[in-house]
Amino acid sequence: MTFTTRPELRGTFGAVSSTHWLAATVGMAVLEKGHTAFDAAVAAGFVLQVVEPHLNGPGGEVPIIVTPAGADAPIVISGQGPSPAAATVAHFRSLGLDIIPGTGLLPACIPGAFGAWLTLLRDYGTADLEDVLAPAISYARTGHPLVPRIANTIAQMRELFTTHWPSSAEIYLPGGVAPQTGRLFRNPHIAAMYGEILEQTRGAGNREARIQAALDFWYRGPIAEKIEQFCATQEVWDVSGRRHKGLITAQDMAEYAPQVEKPVSVAYGDYEIFKCGAWSQGPVLLQMLQILKGTDVDRLDPNGPDFVHLVAETAKLAMADRECWYGDSPDVPLDALLSSPYADQRRALIGAEASMEFRPGSPDGRAPILPPLRPVGTIPQPGVGGGEPTVARQVAPAIDRQGEAALTPEGAQRGDTVQVSAVDCWGNMVSATPSGGWFQSSPVIPGLGFSLTTRGQMFWLEEGLNSSLKPSTRPRTTLTPSTAYRDGKPYMAFGTPGGDQQDQWQLIMLLRHIHGGMNLQEAIDAPSFHTDHLPSSFWPRETSLGSLTLESRYAQHVQDDLARRGHTITLNDPWSEGRLAAVAREMDGDVQLVKAGANPRGVQGYAVAR
Repeated sequence: MTFTTRPELRGTFGAVSSTHWLAATVGMAVLEKGHTAFDAAVAAGFVLQVVEPHLNGPGGEVPIIVTPAGADAPIVISGQGPSPAAATVAHFRSLGLDIIPGTGLLPACIPGAFGAWLTLLRDYGTADLEDVLAPAISYARTGHPLVPRIANTIAQMRELFTTHWPSSAEIYLPGGVAPQTGRLFRNPHIAAMYGEILEQTRGAGNREARIQAALDFWYRGPIAEKIEQFCATQEVWDVSGRRHKGLITAQDMAEYAPQVEKPVSVAYGDYEIFKCGAWSQGPVLLQMLQILKGTDVDRLDPNGPDFVHLVAETAKLAMADRECWYGDSPDVPLDALLSSPYADQRRALIGAEASMEFRPGSPDGRAPILPPLRPVGTIPQPGVGGGEPTVARQVAPAIDRQGEAALTPEGAQRGDTVQVSAVDCWGNMVSATPSGGWFQSSPVIPGLGFSLTTRGQMFWLEEGLNSSLKPSTRPRTTLTPSTAYRDGKPYMAFGTPGGDQQDQWQLIMLLRHIHGGMNLQEAIDAPSFHTDHLPSSFWPRETSLGSLTLESRYAQHVQDDLARRGHTITLNDPWSEGRLAAVAREMDGDVQLVKAGANPRGVQGYAVAR
């Protein structure tokens, strides 16, 4: 019998799954008012900014996969903001840097989340701006119960805030005291900011005009001006051990608009899986599926050592291609990377033993340019780190009982990400993976109450890669929501936090659901794993060749078998790998059946369905 922590939720009306129960319940409340899954996701997204500020914020980013009912294919709203126009390799080199810091203002990119959420609301939703902002304003003004991870992180950040980032101390250390778990925590600055947006846009005309006026207020008005002023006048301490100003200007803000794009996809049996383009790591999942098509993965025990070995070795190959070929560039050979002949070449490299090599391929005949491969421990860590893995890398921070990365002795703290997936009674579906603007990675902007995204740390300062730093270019983000069609019809929207691990964990869940006979909740609950056999996307961008991290729930014989194959095993907390959230729909005769599952790890993710 497959173990599960809770039932797969089923109903006929709609479902919302998220990494925080308040976001899931707010999303369902929006559905109950007669609005769409798109409106529900927007409202939930704004709530997540307030109730999980260590994982995302108003100054962050969000890629969104939007599936209108009956659509032949989804569309993508890219809420990944680009680098500032002044962000060049020469500028960073002139500062004596060979790696972009993970904290402070220097790695800040244009905050794209607000633009993406409002584009979704304007173009696909039915709710008014006030409807989707009201819950977030309420929680920011009156308070939300603080989960243990946030309280612990604020306490651990106290010295940095009081010494270097006083604007953060004002918000997160009220009266000089770290807030307590379970007590109500407030951010009146965010409440006031969103309240001002509503007040200033109230007379702008119809629903769409008011939403557009809010976008103008943010990107071409007072919000942009305050961001520029802070970046231009404040020298902020970061993990380089020095102080730097930011590069974002009001002109950078004014020129930004979320890109609306076609997704990329591959067929896998009766399924078609849709992902964001190569400006994200989304095609990694598609490459892995292409490789696995020619294997016996469908006959393997989804909790056994053969399955773990095959998936880990597949991930190593796809991730090597990600690092050498992906980026916000027309030069990415994406068709070749996703082709069957190329998958055949890559599959042939998988052997019975664990690979210790970093092996990118040549999908279009060009020799790959390798990024730096820095072993773990190479880069000194003077303070707060900027990465986002839900779990620690091999010899990086230990895992706390909430399943998120704990502080190192040096104070390096990695942020993370959130997820919301929704489906409504009409069959509209959406998957969104918000992140960035973590309070532990950049100081709060006075008068706004939020921090800027530090996603720029994902650029390389080495020339020649598609992900090398360029002005006004999207960093190759790890954020990677997913949508699956089955038999040509929209079936599932899903995703997870977790940095470089996101597509690994999503693949594992998907394979267990498709081949292992597990329902959504069972596939989420089952023991999971990941490899860090890749350059981390986050400062200090280190690599753990041969690594394989397992939840300690794996049977001893599985651990022993994998160790004999040469994997360098790290055992983590039994409930530490991923924070998946998924919804699905299918027809039962002429009636829609919705399904939902949510991650129990961290004790805060929930799904709601009826």
